[in-house]
Amino acid sequence: MAVQVTDSNFEAEVIKSELPTLIDFWAPWCGPCRAMGPVIDELAAEFAGKVNIVKMNVDENPATPSKYGIRAIPTLILFKGGEVVEQITGAVSKSSIKDMITQKALG
Repeated sequence: MAVQVTDSNFEAEVIKSELPTLIDFWAPWCGPCRAMGPVIDELAAEFAGKVNIVKMNVDENPATPSKYGIRAIPTLILFKGGEVVEQITGAVSKSSIKDMITQKALG
């Protein structure tokens, strides 16, 4: 299951993480976000120990989405070594996310 991160622990959990980290910016009222939720949780289980997969509620944590220019949700951002390496906006297939992780984080 994907871990919830906040503005206050974002740097420790994402930027300073030794593992590549995929963050899902979402909100409870967002239908596509809710549809993506189970996919994100499945990927968190599949990549456990290789890639951190976390979620951030944009309504409860406005600072981080603002810093990264999040204007639409769901938005997925992949970080490696504290830097953004890939970003996807909108609901996408599990295979698309998996390919991104494999190529950009583990490749």
